[in-house]
Parts: sequence; structure tokens; C-alpha cells
Amino acid sequence: MTTVYAVIYGVFGLLIGSFLNVVIFRVPKGESIVSPGSHCPECGHYLRPWELIPVLSYLFLRGRCGKCGTTISWRYPAIELLTGFLFVATYLTRTNRTTPGLIFDLVFVALLIALTFIDMDTFRLPDVLVILVAGIGLINTFITGDPVLWRSLIGALGMGGIFFLVAYFYPEGMGMGDVKFVAALGLYVGFPNIFVAVFLASLLGIFIGGLRMVVYQKELKDPIPFGPFLAGGSLLLLFFQETINHMINF
Repeated sequence: MTTVYAVIYGVFGLLIGSFLNVVIFRVPKGESIVSPGSHCPECGHYLRPWELIPVLSYLFLRGRCGKCGTTISWRYPAIELLTGFLFVATYLTRTNRTTPGLIFDLVFVALLIALTFIDMDTFRLPDVLVILVAGIGLINTFITGDPVLWRSLIGALGMGGIFFLVAYFYPEGMGMGDVKFVAALGLYVGFPNIFVAVFLASLLGIFIGGLRMVVYQKELKDPIPFGPFLAGGSLLLLFFQETINHMINF
């Protein structure tokens, strides 16, 4: 039965990933994510139903627009596959969550994916998506009680305050978008988990930043968005929370 549910969550994740592609493309431009329908940005061709099937339509079309032949970025199916994989991972690892809690986790994961790719593209974390993270964090607290409200508030104010001081005294290294994002994450994961998430994010930043310098010959002073690392640290916490908490006796 677990396998069947995992497949269902995976397919659902693929569909949500297709929608996230729209969010990632349109939200930074201030465009509606509802209208107009999905279309080729080059020729304006509106995609037919069979051209909207996640991953499969990309393979069938051989990565090109069905009308003008413009190359479709490989990132579209990659985001669909990533979302499907993370939805399955959420289902398999968050076994202690109630059904409402699992739904909140899936929404949380979807928002992290969207914010990650938007930050990579634009060095911005749109307020509308950050507010959604904070909103589901508060609603999750009231409905599931995990974490309890005081832990959510301490997580948001504590880590948000630390990031605010860093951004205030070193604005070249951190923007206010990161401050708001980490505060929103604090509301969702609570205290002291937010500190673990930021620690994991820092480790990811050191590793990937170093790899980036070696592979792409980047210098230490070259800007790199921190939002994706915060999202990555939060996902690691989400999937391995029980193991991490057991290791550090939270």
C-alpha cells in the first residue's frame, strides 16, 4: 500500500511541479499565474492538453515548441521531476504527521522549490511567496500544534532578528529578503529547529560555494543567493528531523 501511495504522491508532485514552472516564470514579472493559459513565450502558441503532461510532453516534443520549434529549457521537466521526488520523500519521511500536517508540509515544500529557483534567477525572494510560507506556518501551528505557537514565534523572532542584524551591519552580504524568508521559516519549523536548518544551510553554502569557485572559476566576492541554501537546509531538517533531534537531544 505504501508503494501505491508513493506513486500517487509522485504523480501529484509532477503536476504541482508543472504549476510551479508557471509560478517561477511569472511571479517575478508581476504577472498572473492564472491568466493567460500556458503558452510558448516565443510565438504565443497556447499549449494543448497533451502538451501539458509533465515530463512526457517534453519528451514527446523532443524539447521544442510544437508550433515554432523553439527549444524548451530542460529545467521545466527537471523541476517537475524534482517536485515529484520531494513529494514522495515528504510522504515517506513525515510518517508522524497527521493528514492536515502532511498537506501543510507539501505546500511548504512546493513554496521552497518556487522560492529557490526564483532566487537563483533574480536574486529576489518575492514577498507574496514568503508571506505564504509564514501564513501556512501560523495556520499549521494552530491546526496541528506542531510546533506549538511559542516555539514558532521564538523561531521567527530569534533567527529573524539575527539575520536582521547581519543585514543591517553587512548589507553587501545579506538582503532583507533573506531576513523575511528566515523569519517565515522560523514560523514553520519553530525553535530550536530553525537554528538547525540555518546550520545545515550554511554547510550547504560552504560546500556548493566552494564547488562553484572550483568549477566555474568564481571568486569569493561574487554574489550567490542564500535563499536556495535556506530552502535546502529546511528540507534536510524536514526529512531527517527525528534523526537530527535524537542526535542533539531536542
